[in-house]
Amino acid sequence: MNEDDVFYTRTMAKVLADQGNLKKAAEIYHYLLEREPGNPNLVDALSEIETQLTEIGSDDLVNLFGRWIDLLLTHNNLEKLKKLKP
Repeated sequence: MNEDDVFYTRTMAKVLADQGNLKKAAEIYHYLLEREPGNPNLVDALSEIETQLTEIGSDDLVNLFGRWIDLLLTHNNLEKLKKLKP
């Protein structure tokens, strides 16, 4: 048990989830489920968080890919400018 485990409560997981820190909330729910296997409230809460993470994950991938394309285009433009410089 590390120092962070002291704060691993359902309330803390809910607060973190409400703040958008879904990964940390899921970590806490996993921790709590290890101590209370089969607790239906914890299972439901974790399921909801993991669903949200999956939905966000697909959106994040699209955003990352778009950002990558923007950076690639910027890089190509910079390379063209370097060639123009005497």
